[in-house]
Amino acid sequence: MIVSPALADANNGNWQTARRWRQLLGGQCAVRITREWPDAGAAGDDVMLALHARRSATSVAAWNLARGGRQLAVVLTGTDLYGDLAHDAQAQQSISVAHRLVVLQDLGISALPPALRAKARVIYQSSTPRQVLLKSPRSLRAVMVGHLRQVKSPQTLFEAAGLLRGDIAIRISHIGEAAEPALGKQAIQVQQACPHYRWLGAQSHEATRRAIQRAHVLVHTSAVEGGAHVIMEAVLCGTPVLASRIDGNVGMLGPDYEGYFNLSDAARLASLLAECRAGQFAPPNETPTLFERLAAQCALRAGLFMPRAEQAALEALVAELRLHNQSHDTAL
Repeated sequence: MIVSPALADANNGNWQTARRWRQLLGGQCAVRITREWPDAGAAGDDVMLALHARRSATSVAAWNLARGGRQLAVVLTGTDLYGDLAHDAQAQQSISVAHRLVVLQDLGISALPPALRAKARVIYQSSTPRQVLLKSPRSLRAVMVGHLRQVKSPQTLFEAAGLLRGDIAIRISHIGEAAEPALGKQAIQVQQACPHYRWLGAQSHEATRRAIQRAHVLVHTSAVEGGAHVIMEAVLCGTPVLASRIDGNVGMLGPDYEGYFNLSDAARLASLLAECRAGQFAPPNETPTLFERLAAQCALRAGLFMPRAEQAALEALVAELRLHNQSHDTAL
């Protein structure tokens, strides 16, 4: 049983993870998704995977009271790891009682209290790979995906768009609803001032994936991430990423990746976009352009984000939880 604080109507990262995990585990066991536990189907549940330590804390506490933490894994988001765990008592209690903790990228374990790191497991999220498209050199198409919230730092993209106002050969599309209305107003203002920037609002998951596939680069400006879906979706369709240098992004793309800019550094983001654009005009030679290097580095990470890798890690996690419960029952 998967507890997700967001269901299909939210169409956010928690829901996408819950939906995908139900599909990947469906061949091994019966899986259902709920927002809160216990509910009408609770009697048949033998393992809980709870997404978000704080937002699922009530369900985690109820499970622990009824069954102990033996069959319980808590999956930690970016707001858990890089915010709530430092000060929120409910989030702290969730990770304390769980038998296993799950982080979604390499550096997530180091954000945990040292005493709890041994029970953590890394499970990279996955998506289906898509064909790498041939893309026109007439312009550089960049896309950013993420609802307009402070934690996603859309202002960094707004500022970069302003800095690139004179270069109409760099076209920027921005997908995401205005979760914070003031940021939506800013996006409209930027669109009016910068014809090469377009705010497209909320899009379906399929439309978003097609936009990522068609783009030359994905821009990811977040201040906090546990392990962003859009990064692995970009990597799996051959679209290089320009990302803020935060643990959640470095844990997915690797410490030596060349496409980072410091958090909120709009000037550096604009410079990276301009360098990728300049590389489209470079004559073939023995020295790869920045764009070519980024594409090669992303290709080396693609295997981490394949469905078979995530499925194997999930099945191993569920087996661990069940084995620990059987061992406990035998000891009793």
